[in-house]
Amino acid sequence: MSMATFVLIHGAWHGGYAWRHVAPLLRAAGHEVFTPSLTGLGDRAHLSRREIDLDTHIQDVVSLLEMEDLREVILLGHSYGGMVITGAADRVPQRIRRLIYFDAFVGENGKSCMDYVAAAVPERVKAFREQAKESGLVPPPPAALWGHTDPALIAWLKPREVAHPFASQAQPLRLSNEAALARIPKTFVHCTAPGTGSFDQFAAKYRNAPGWRFFEVKSGHDAMLLEPSAVAGVLLENA
Repeated sequence: MSMATFVLIHGAWHGGYAWRHVAPLLRAAGHEVFTPSLTGLGDRAHLSRREIDLDTHIQDVVSLLEMEDLREVILLGHSYGGMVITGAADRVPQRIRRLIYFDAFVGENGKSCMDYVAAAVPERVKAFREQAKESGLVPPPPAALWGHTDPALIAWLKPREVAHPFASQAQPLRLSNEAALARIPKTFVHCTAPGTGSFDQFAAKYRNAPGWRFFEVKSGHDAMLLEPSAVAGVLLENA
């Protein structure tokens, strides 16, 4: 297997630390791995502000690809990160070898993350809007939603999850290079034990879609923390 370059983008409320158990397994197999934290999250939580939007996070990823001069990248987005990688690939498709949507939103032009959540779990959108009214930030949901049951892992995770800027979830994705984006090979990974309710719509759409590979992981939504070996195995199959 030739060396691949993975760029792993975390989801809402999380940070680059989410890949702490997966990244070493990929590196041990000879691959290069980047696990950045998006602005206002993870180790960049000190930059949090209500004005952070989807474009901010897309630019985070584009800047990494350009500054590190990364090419032939396997770009993965987990959960909300799917919106981010779609926008980044639209801007620099020549740098992307494959897109992996890991239990993630597969963004379409003119749609926001909240549009997809509303289609699946509308009461969740109402709650997020209410929570974000004053600060513009949405506090993390209960860890059980991500499939966590281990008290020790929950105790480790909760101090690291931070409030997420709602503007990034509400801003519609704007694509300008859809023809090039469509030519990039894609993979969808569905986490099903238990599911969150938000991603079944994408699993149904892309399970047998042309140009897509499909995998199912019997784990909760935070599979990278719950079942890192299984996640690494799926990623290596896409390398």
